[in-house]
Amino acid sequence: MTTLYQWFQSAVDHGWLPEMFSYEFLINALFASLMIGPMLGLLGTLVVVKRLAFLSEAVGHSVLTGVSMGILLGEPVTAPWISLFTFSILFSLLLQWIKGRSTIPYDALIGVFLSFALALGAALLLYVAKHVNAHLIEQVMFGSILVSGVDDLILLAVISVAVVFLAVRFGNQAYLVAISPDVAHSQRINTRLHDYGFVILIALITVAAVKIIGAVLVGALLLIPAASARLVARDLKQMLTLSVLIATTSSVFGVLIPMYEEWPVSAGPAITLFACGWFVLCLLFRQFNAKTA
Repeated sequence: MTTLYQWFQSAVDHGWLPEMFSYEFLINALFASLMIGPMLGLLGTLVVVKRLAFLSEAVGHSVLTGVSMGILLGEPVTAPWISLFTFSILFSLLLQWIKGRSTIPYDALIGVFLSFALALGAALLLYVAKHVNAHLIEQVMFGSILVSGVDDLILLAVISVAVVFLAVRFGNQAYLVAISPDVAHSQRINTRLHDYGFVILIALITVAAVKIIGAVLVGALLLIPAASARLVARDLKQMLTLSVLIATTSSVFGVLIPMYEEWPVSAGPAITLFACGWFVLCLLFRQFNAKTA
């Protein structure tokens, strides 16, 4: 990373880049956004196709409980990764397990888990906040990408490589399971294994993105780019490409634009607002095409 920092500093000295690129924290945030954007855009298409927008919200709010438990167990306040990953993955697996053994509609079941995660997480976090930095609540709920360190980048890189590998190896099967489970089953694809793998990926990417976007907003960036892409895409491949593009540009702009003093919004909310802007543009484009068709 030292070499990268030096390269950016050299570019600033030569006038090729603005002064803000001389700050290491901004470079870390920029690389983090370049990794988290494609991951959320990629997985978001599955979320939209499966109609599981609520799932990402439930898992995102389970992070509140994971953070609090990690701090109570003595993990570092800024990186309680063991509890975060453990609780979120167990939370997702339990949700999927109950789904397969219950007649309750999946959206209602997710709503129950969402309420539980939010209530327990808020209670524990408020208790923990009395004994640690009061800004912890804001960081967990709304993100703090500008404090991303090298360790966070390494974590994101590992998860990114895993997601890309799984997408290349099992992507077609995953979309077939999402679109037509019966056909997938007839092709001898283990649909149950794909469902469990899907919720685990949701948990992993959600936890990885929480420090950047926040528990409240991570579900939005998982959903909005894919929903925007679906408005204008002609097929699944185009939807996937547009979703990744929208999520990535939203992440990058959400990091860079708030660095200007006149922009009053922090990075986490800014990323989501840019994604919402893309949604409005896609919606207008769709309406315009419908009128001219």
